[in-house]
Amino acid sequence: MSSHDIPLQDLAAPEGICYGCGGRNPHGLHVKSRWDDDGVHVIAEHLPDAHYCGWPDLVYGGLIAMLVDCHSNWTAMAWHYRAENREAGSLPRIDCVTGNLGIKFIKPTPMGVPLILRARVEGDVGRKTRVICEVYAGEVLTAVGDSVFVRVDTGQLAAAAHNRKSKSPSP
Repeated sequence: MSSHDIPLQDLAAPEGICYGCGGRNPHGLHVKSRWDDDGVHVIAEHLPDAHYCGWPDLVYGGLIAMLVDCHSNWTAMAWHYRAENREAGSLPRIDCVTGNLGIKFIKPTPMGVPLILRARVEGDVGRKTRVICEVYAGEVLTAVGDSVFVRVDTGQLAAAAHNRKSKSPSP
């Protein structure tokens, strides 16, 4: 089994608690992102549960946005690891947060169909990375994310959010 077969989340953040992609969140979606064989895209698959219905037989748009957000963020982080010639999960850990999340809904997304997320880095300037993420219901393109992710020190980020002095987390 190559490292491309293991989800990025399991390699780099096995203790993750994010609702969208954290493996340790018992209520979460458990998005699993992997490098595609083409070496350019990062892919994930998700089958929405029935309670994520927006309109009858259609996926709730907020769920699509959440999937795009988490998967695109992992695409940005994987890209940074690769740009530094490092394996995902190697130290020091690389973390990114959403700077801007853009979603264009192209067609209604049907319930009961596996969603395929296919993302790639479109541009990188220092700490900011632009990611394009396509969402397919089967073979049909239903949404496209165009978002920016910012590389951060999560200890500093949490400290700022709670108005306290920074303590970088242990990897």
